[in-house]
Amino acid sequence: MLNQIYEEDFLGFSYGFRPGRGQHDALDALHVGIEQRKVSFILDADIAGFFDTVDQTWLLQFVEHRIGDPRIIRLIRKWLTAGVLEDGIVQVSDRGAGQGSVISPLLANIYLHYVFDLWAERWRRREATGDMIIVRYADDIVVGFQHEAAGQRFLSMMRDRLQEFALQLHPDKTRLIEFGRYAAQTRHRKGLGKPETFNFLGFTHICGKTRLGRFQILRKSRRDRRIAKLKEIKNELRRRMHWPIPEQG
Repeated sequence: MLNQIYEEDFLGFSYGFRPGRGQHDALDALHVGIEQRKVSFILDADIAGFFDTVDQTWLLQFVEHRIGDPRIIRLIRKWLTAGVLEDGIVQVSDRGAGQGSVISPLLANIYLHYVFDLWAERWRRREATGDMIIVRYADDIVVGFQHEAAGQRFLSMMRDRLQEFALQLHPDKTRLIEFGRYAAQTRHRKGLGKPETFNFLGFTHICGKTRLGRFQILRKSRRDRRIAKLKEIKNELRRRMHWPIPEQG
């Protein structure tokens, strides 16, 4: 029921944990935005420990803003205060969205809808200079800009905006990089190396070219995740190395 209510409110650039939308839709939207709009800079934003730092008081206020039924509010409050069972001990916290519970993805979307989406959409209409694209999948956020100055201003204001609601950008994982169809030419003219890459939804995005020399976004599986998966497979194969060959297969 809550999904149906909030699907009327959520914005088009939000893709995570929504019916009829998935990772591939978010990746397609990002590619179309970078290739067809005047995007020259990418803000790769990472919210530090999002599911563990959500302010439950703010979250309940956001839900009450849209939902009038006190029974629903009471159920959500119970979900949030149920705690986590670890080593036979229940740990209850006044922060976090109870990651792992069936409703936590929707609550995360509600929180970021009010904290980030509505604010970012208003910023794009009123403050942005030049083109600007936004793609959000849960707490993974990528924003594209035509001008670097607009990206710097957005990043500074986004940092302040998140702090108002008990969230913080990860200092090492949040970057504004030059990326887009003109990035390689601009960096070459300045005597810099190839454009930097960024990660989104398990893929590393790279500025590349087609055989005809046109700009193309290349996508590779993230190196750290690929290595981790290969190690996992290797360990499983070693564990089975003394089995008969057909069983190993």
